Amino acid sequence: MNAVEFRGVSKSYSIYDSPGDRLKELVLFNRFQFHRDFWALREVDFEVRRGETFCIVGENGCGKSTLLQLVAGILQPTEGTVKVNGRVSALLELGAGFNPEFSGRDNVYLNGSILGLSRRELDRRYKDIEDFAEIGDFINQPVKTYSSGMVVRLAFSVAIHVDPEILLVDEALAVGDMYFRQRCMRKVHELRTRGITILFVSHAAGDVKAVGDRAMWLGRGRVLDIGEPDVVVSKYLAAMVEKDSSYLHLKKRPARDPVAGVTRAPEVVDRIPNIDHRHGDGRAEVIGIAALDPNGDPIGLLQPQSRIVIRISIRAKEEISLPIVGFMMRNHLGVDFCGTNTAREACEIAPMLPGDIHTVDFHLDLPELYPSTFSFSPAIADGTLHGYRMCDWIDNALAIQMGHSDGQIYGYLHLPCRVEVNTRLRDTADQPLHASRKALG
Repeated sequence: MNAVEFRGVSKSYSIYDSPGDRLKELVLFNRFQFHRDFWALREVDFEVRRGETFCIVGENGCGKSTLLQLVAGILQPTEGTVKVNGRVSALLELGAGFNPEFSGRDNVYLNGSILGLSRRELDRRYKDIEDFAEIGDFINQPVKTYSSGMVVRLAFSVAIHVDPEILLVDEALAVGDMYFRQRCMRKVHELRTRGITILFVSHAAGDVKAVGDRAMWLGRGRVLDIGEPDVVVSKYLAAMVEKDSSYLHLKKRPARDPVAGVTRAPEVVDRIPNIDHRHGDGRAEVIGIAALDPNGDPIGLLQPQSRIVIRISIRAKEEISLPIVGFMMRNHLGVDFCGTNTAREACEIAPMLPGDIHTVDFHLDLPELYPSTFSFSPAIADGTLHGYRMCDWIDNALAIQMGHSDGQIYGYLHLPCRVEVNTRLRDTADQPLHASRKALG
């Protein structure tokens, strides 16, 4: 049995130009219509399996929050059916479900009671809720005195400690500070391992890729795509880049020296080892990518603290006035790890005519990274850092394993570091202290 099922679900809101129009409809018993319908969702079909983490991405206003409110039972669909099997705990709008006049403690018991927990059960869990929220003595103060971050802390703590079978998480986490967001993400991972069904809405592509089993892209109330998080997020981001570029793209190009600052490698690479997803307007294309050592020989393993060259060859199919070539480096979770491009590095490439081929070398000094597989996604765009049109982007075109370093890697990487130890010594005669300085580098 699925945890959540949507079948032909549509949700409409009545929009009135003035409060008087609503009154007219009531007085006339709805014989005349003085409103227009706004469809927040149209014919939405999907299901969420038990124990699955299902992520939802999309622009603001695309219907994500409306969808979660339908799952939570706050709203009813205008058309279609919504089936939810299991106890739902929701972290939706900031402070939703909290009475601002009540203290944090009172709101914990109020929310728990609404979710069907007894006073005894809430007494047993209250300490854990208070400890996770970490708002100190404010727990006994009215919620109206809380900052937005404190409200999120308490709301999330309540949501995860009431033994939900289905957890709904909206963008409310974005309000919290980095420390608390990291704790929340660790908790989400913990709930996943316990088999809790999670519907997760976020604009953070890295979070979606890290926690999601599947993802759905909503656009103007309709389902545009459902599938693997990497693929869905890539399509969504590509659409957002295209939209942003269309808005910012400079129609009038600045005058400049067409060959200033151009760096061209003598060789052309014409092999793309892998294509997970490809998008762009096709006015130019990536024709090859390779990872090389400083001598130009291909490498099959990344070595910590080494220098490598990422070589990308591109070809124009139409005129490209302001070419930008770059890449994104991702870790094994599909999270964007780092990236750069010619515009970011202040390297201008000459305008390209149809058939022109350029090869760009990126010389990288690798730090000590944790041993894992890293992928490189090359791209060619037309424009500036402030406004561009994506011509071609290839997801995970090249994947290479990072070798083991001699020392332990704590976290993601080891930063170059010089250590100094300052020791204060007292001699046997209990003479005044003198300092001895040792340096380790």
